[in-house]
Amino acid sequence: MQDLSALSQLRLVAIPRLAANGRWRVEAMRALAEPTLLWFTKGQGRITIAGSTRGYTANNAVFIPAGVMHGFEVGSQVFGTAVFFGKNCDVTLPTAPHHLRIRETFVAQELNVTLDAILREMDSDVPAHDRATRHYLGLLGVWLERQVRKGADEVKRPDAAGRLVARYSSLLERNFRSGMGVADFAGALGVTPTHLTRCCKQTCGKPASALLHDRLIFEARTLLSETKIPVGQIAGALGFASPAYFTRAFQHKTGKSPSAFRKQA
Repeated sequence: MQDLSALSQLRLVAIPRLAANGRWRVEAMRALAEPTLLWFTKGQGRITIAGSTRGYTANNAVFIPAGVMHGFEVGSQVFGTAVFFGKNCDVTLPTAPHHLRIRETFVAQELNVTLDAILREMDSDVPAHDRATRHYLGLLGVWLERQVRKGADEVKRPDAAGRLVARYSSLLERNFRSGMGVADFAGALGVTPTHLTRCCKQTCGKPASALLHDRLIFEARTLLSETKIPVGQIAGALGFASPAYFTRAFQHKTGKSPSAFRKQA
C-alpha cells in the first residue's frame, strides 16, 4: 500500500497569505521543521538566510532546507508561491540553501506549469490523483536539482564572516530557549561578542543580539497566538529570567504586552 503521509503534509500557499495574520510571521528570523521553496513571481524585497541578507526580485526561487533560520520581507506588491514539502518528504531535494535567479523565460514557465499541476492534482478527486501529485513533486525536485547545478558557477562562496554567522544562526536555532546570551553563543563559537556582532552587521545589517531577540519574540508571538499556555510559563520556556523581564522585552519589540497581543490575535 502506498504511504500517503508525506503527501498529506505537502502545502502550496500564495506568498501574500503567509503574512495575512501579521508580517512578523514571515519577517522574523525562525526555522521550519520542513524544507521550503519560495517562488517569487512579482515584486522585490530582502531575504535573510542563515544570517546572510540579499535582495530578491521576480523569477527568484529560494530553497530553504529544514532547520535553517530565515526571514523575508513581503510588501504589498510581492506575489508568488511557497511550497512546504512536509517533515516526511521523500523527494530528493538539495541539502543546502539556494537562491536561484531564473533568467530564461521557459525555465520559469516550466516551474509555473509544474506548480499548477501539483495544485490541480492535490485538489482533485479523480482516480490516481495522489500518484500524479507524487510524480509532479518529483519533477519539481528534478527542476531544482538542474537549476542548482546550472547556477553553481555563479554562487559566491561565503567569506569568513558569512561562515561564522551561518554557524551562529544554526547554534541559535538549536539553543534560543536556553537562556544563553550573545556572550554565551560567542564563547561557544570561539570568538568574542564584539567580533560576532561585527560579522552579523556585515552579513545581514543587524547585531547578533537582534537575531537572538527576533527569534525569541517570534516564538513568543507564535505561542501567544496559537496556544493557551500562560504568559509566565512561556517566559520560562523561552529562558527569560522572570515574567516581568519577558513582558518588558516583548513590549519593547512589539509595542504590546503579551496579554494584549494574545487578545488581539
